Amino acid sequence: MNETGSTRAATRSRTRHAILSAAASVLGRDYHANLMDIADAAGVGRTTLHRYFSDRAALIDAAIEDSLEAIEQSVADAAIEQGPPVEAMRRLVAAMAEVGDRLVFLFGDRRVLEGHGTDDPPPSPDDPVITLIKRGQAEGAFDPDASPEWIQRVLWSLVYTAHKDAAACGLPRHGIVPTVIRTFENGIHVRNT
Repeated sequence: MNETGSTRAATRSRTRHAILSAAASVLGRDYHANLMDIADAAGVGRTTLHRYFSDRAALIDAAIEDSLEAIEQSVADAAIEQGPPVEAMRRLVAAMAEVGDRLVFLFGDRRVLEGHGTDDPPPSPDDPVITLIKRGQAEGAFDPDASPEWIQRVLWSLVYTAHKDAAACGLPRHGIVPTVIRTFENGIHVRNT
């Protein structure tokens, strides 16, 4: 591919990413938002949006796949298998906050995931977050009396709620990570008395 072709491909990739990111953000706030709202948020025209996605359903399907991949990548990037469990959990919270719009989009309105086979699947035995929680429990860092699945759901719920309702609760966006960490740790940490 020549330089012009690679530049064009990079531009297409950036535009597609901007549209999908805007779709997750806009639809997470208002599932009934129209394509023009999404195009405006992405900084593109409606015609450009239609070059990438033929209709709203195609855009939503692509945004779901992209959001699931972004969340999976954020967990991988947090390298939660490394270091002490508490530090790994803090990195995970920071990584999840970075994709908070994606969480709100995917889980804020049940209609988003209807028919996508993602309705509360059983936890995978190799789920890295469950593995981290079990490691933290074994090392005495996390409450051993709570199930790992419960701790994981509480974590996702805190990140989701903080991201969705931060403004309504007077929490600035830069305050999400420390607030979630403090709230989460106060609930699962084993305290030495």
